[in-house]
Amino acid sequence: MSNTRNPITEGNRRGLSTRAIHAYREMLDADPYQPITPPVYRTAIFTYPREDGPRVRGRPYKYSREDNPTLVYLERVITELEEGEDTLVFATGMAAISTLLFTLLKPGDRVVVSREAYGSTLRLFDRLHLWGVEVVFAGPDTEGIVEEASKPGTRLVFVETITNPLLRVIDVPEVAKAAREAGAVLVVDNTFATPVLYKPLRDGATFVVHSLTKYIAGHNDVLGGSVTGPASIVSGELWESRRMLGTTMDPGQAFLVLRGVRTLEVRMERHCRNAMSVAEFLVDHPRVLQVYYPGLPGSPGHETAKRLFPSGMYGGVVSFRVKGGRSAVERLFSKLRIIRPSPSLGGPESVAAYPVMSSHASLPEEERRKLGITEDLVRLSVGLENVEDIIEDLDRALSSL
Repeated sequence: MSNTRNPITEGNRRGLSTRAIHAYREMLDADPYQPITPPVYRTAIFTYPREDGPRVRGRPYKYSREDNPTLVYLERVITELEEGEDTLVFATGMAAISTLLFTLLKPGDRVVVSREAYGSTLRLFDRLHLWGVEVVFAGPDTEGIVEEASKPGTRLVFVETITNPLLRVIDVPEVAKAAREAGAVLVVDNTFATPVLYKPLRDGATFVVHSLTKYIAGHNDVLGGSVTGPASIVSGELWESRRMLGTTMDPGQAFLVLRGVRTLEVRMERHCRNAMSVAEFLVDHPRVLQVYYPGLPGSPGHETAKRLFPSGMYGGVVSFRVKGGRSAVERLFSKLRIIRPSPSLGGPESVAAYPVMSSHASLPEEERRKLGITEDLVRLSVGLENVEDIIEDLDRALSSL
């Protein structure tokens, strides 16, 4: 079972990297071949029924749409890193979120979601009215979310630890308190922060979701998602929903995420260090109007970030506005050599996204304008290259505008 006690990592006495590498140690030790690396179980079916066979969540392995040992290896790692009770992994981050909403919500429920979030997340919530769910878009500041979350009848509240794309840091403990008092569950998308920076369950979140595609896998070569939360729901209703909807992760994808997560902590340290240097460079550049990065003193959310992120790291994404609007952004993208114009984030390559044409293209222009998602906004996922080379690439491209 995914929340089985592990003597190697028990009591959270070990560091995060140790847990990422050894969370599944007892499963490996039970394998007669004694592998060091978790194997890929590339099988759709298992011998069933088998009374003496291994079991997961009290059930024997039967069919890989329900459970697969490679997925369970990964689920144990995510559970350890987020310090939760149990985890299920899914084909994508959106599969994780949609399966969780399918499990928790019913017609007549009231849902509060941060107005600033990943575009596909907003589109998903916007469609819940078709199933009779009342959806309130709040914020994007913490105060606005807390105000709506506190209202009677709220069933679920959804926020991102660090918002996409303007990188506001939500005061999760305050939102959790409001949700708890209203009798609602709080779902936190921790993709941008990762467990290296922050663990929302410690501060009252009910569920944590991830796009494993991003930092946890970390190599831009895999899709995946996860939900961590109470074992009574994750191992029960959520497991049933994943089985019925078929949103289960592929074992080969799970193996790639397992390979990536082993180096999560050291990669995040480099991502964050590079991002801080890039943000400090951009602040002083004459072709840049504004820089969004929670690590910059005086930036909105900086004090909250300092309180929530005791590591002193603030994430690997920097957003900034370029003088000259859309045409300047297009010229900038054409001049970059190391940084690639591309969506997504969290890989070793630095990539620059244009939110009005990618993640938030489906939002009405008026809504984007209210949020500050303007036509001169660039979202930069700062990679693992030598930071001097990233800065040189930006400086040359910006100076040519």
